[in-house]
Amino acid sequence: MGRERIGEGGAAGALHVPVLLREVLHFLAPRPGGRYLDGTVGLGGHSMALLEAAGGQAELIGLDRDPEALARARERLSSFPGARLANLRYSRFADALADAGWDGLDGALLDLGVSSLQLDDAERGFSFLADGPLDMRMGASDGVAPASSLVNRTSFERLRELIGRLGEEPLCGRIARFIVNEREKQPFETTRQLAECVERAYPAKMRATARRHPATRTFQALRMAVNQELEELESFLSDIVAHIRPGGRIAVISFHSLEDRLVKRAFRDEEKGCQCPPRQPVCTCGRVARLKVLTKKPVSPGEDECQDNPRARSAKLRAAERLAAEDLSRGARP
Repeated sequence: MGRERIGEGGAAGALHVPVLLREVLHFLAPRPGGRYLDGTVGLGGHSMALLEAAGGQAELIGLDRDPEALARARERLSSFPGARLANLRYSRFADALADAGWDGLDGALLDLGVSSLQLDDAERGFSFLADGPLDMRMGASDGVAPASSLVNRTSFERLRELIGRLGEEPLCGRIARFIVNEREKQPFETTRQLAECVERAYPAKMRATARRHPATRTFQALRMAVNQELEELESFLSDIVAHIRPGGRIAVISFHSLEDRLVKRAFRDEEKGCQCPPRQPVCTCGRVARLKVLTKKPVSPGEDECQDNPRARSAKLRAAERLAAEDLSRGARP
């Protein structure tokens, strides 16, 4: 996972490597005078490239739940007068557009997942590789409870479901049982406690042959649950098309199969238009096609990018274009 790799020193001016940057610029095709949304601005790498590609003559709203990332992005984008940044969940992008007085967008980008800034800071509690508080919140002021609360208070059945569905972990039941048994002795407070518990839940033979740390999928599941990541994405996808101008484009980079499926389904439904049953002779839903899908298959990073930024390996990019007004009748049944 990870939106941007931080170069040596981790400072605001250090090297940033945004995922699938060339492909994002190709699909969004930023132009002077355009208005763009970066819903997950992170350290500002994609936003900076979009503004540079438009000759510094475009406007951009960048959102992020993480105040620290936003502060670094603000410094990075300080030379672009058209950049506006706000500490918001991306599902609330419409609030940011209203505050700016914008009536539409020429492009929107989401780069999902966790940034290197978050993963590499043990105090944020995202990683099982270093000990820290069991937090995992992308924004502590979001009003969501930390991972420790979820782990210590959630029922066995719910833990099993979350770890199985969001982490796609085959041992979800066994791991959930180990967590419940362990917390009865002592509540979970640190990432090391949880990682060691999950590791013990794995049979010795599986631990010996595992390609990844046994806690990888469990930590992923808990992070997604804590930050309501799938709910955020569903909300965004249901609202964003109405705010894209004809010819404008949407690009989403995902790192999880569930996220990619949500994007694929949303784009496909907006391209299809009518949602009535196939055997129904007359459309009664009234829906028309609003998007043209530009990526029939998701775009993945090339070998060179994966070598340079290993956290980009699982990235998948999908893009779609808003249909012009004269094309909106396409997809509706006669």
